[in-house]
This record gives sequence, C-alpha cells and structure tokens, in this order.
Amino acid sequence: MKQYLRDNYYHIFNKSIARFQIFNTHTTIRFIELLDYYNNSKPKLRYSVAIKKCLYQYQNILLPRPNSLIKVIAYCIMPDHYHLLAKIIQSDCLSKYLGDVENGFSRYFNLTHHRHGPLWQSRFKAVRIKTNEQLLHVSRYIHLNPTTAQLVLLPQDWAGSSYCDFINHPQALRNWVTDISIYQPADYKRFVEDNQSHQLKLKSIKNVLFD
Repeated sequence: MKQYLRDNYYHIFNKSIARFQIFNTHTTIRFIELLDYYNNSKPKLRYSVAIKKCLYQYQNILLPRPNSLIKVIAYCIMPDHYHLLAKIIQSDCLSKYLGDVENGFSRYFNLTHHRHGPLWQSRFKAVRIKTNEQLLHVSRYIHLNPTTAQLVLLPQDWAGSSYCDFINHPQALRNWVTDISIYQPADYKRFVEDNQSHQLKLKSIKNVLFD
C-alpha cells in the first residue's frame, strides 16, 4: 500500500463512476462537512450519528485545529469529482481518512437517491507536490477548475471551493493557509484571475496535476 508521509503535500482527487453528477449545492455541503468531521485522530462516532446527537457543527475546513490528520490547503468540489490540496499531519492516515469520507458520502448519496452500488470510479489518487512553486500553481489550478469547465465566468462565483475564503478573508492566507507564498488576498486574486485563460497551458505542473 502506498505510504503518505508526514509533512508532505499532495494533490488529491477522485471522480464519480461513469462521470455521474453527484455534487450539487446540498451534497457539496455534505461532502465538505465529511472532509472536516473525519479530519480528527480521536475516536469518533459516524458523522450521521454525531449530527443527530448535535455533537458536531461545521465552522470552516481551512481552520487549523488540534488532532488533525491533514491540513487542508485548498479544495474544489466539481459536479462529478473533487480536488483537495493537503499537507499530511499524521503519517499513514490518508487512506483511512478518505475511505471514511468517501464511504460516508456514498452511504448518504445512495440512501437519499434510492440507489445501490459503488459511487466512485476508483480509489482516490494523490500526487506529491515537490516544490513551493508547484504548491502555489496547483492551488490556482484547483481554484480555476469551475471556469475551465465553463461552469462560471469567475472562480469566486463557484460556491464549492476555498477560493472565496482566500480572497475575502485576510486571515485565510495570513493565519490559516500560510503554506503558499502569497499572503495578501488581492495578490492571490490577481495571480489566479490574470492566468484564467491559460489554465490548460500550465505545462510546468502537468505531471503534478495528472500523474
């Protein structure tokens, strides 16, 4: 089994089976909450049980907190797949963590849509980020996904991503996501949106994105 070691960064992604559209406004919120809820090394109830017992309330997935398995740097939830940029906090946790998230979402989706069977095309992929420059460019790639797919005109128009946190909340880049080398919202917005038309030409990080 592939090992995901502490203090390494990864671009993580997975697709739905047959490109089935599994994410909409409501299910995207559920998936983000699952990503947040299971990002904890302490023993825990299933998310559905915790919600019923009022033992969990979502705040923001980018907020650093104790006992985390990973540190979420950026994310984007698309209609049929997701992207996650993360730093490993605890070694050899990623497979179990994403298994909990994806299985929990599959149970929820199948139950609410009266279906059976697998929801994901395959096991998730995780490509290691090797340089600080790659980390920055992959965050841009992730945030530009909705505009590249021509779902919205501007990345801030897509609710299911961390982009609005980056450009609207100064603490996001200054205090939460300090791993990338841009610390001002206006600078990051310019970095992303000035390169919007060149999203598909980022050849310098092709292997990081699609390996």
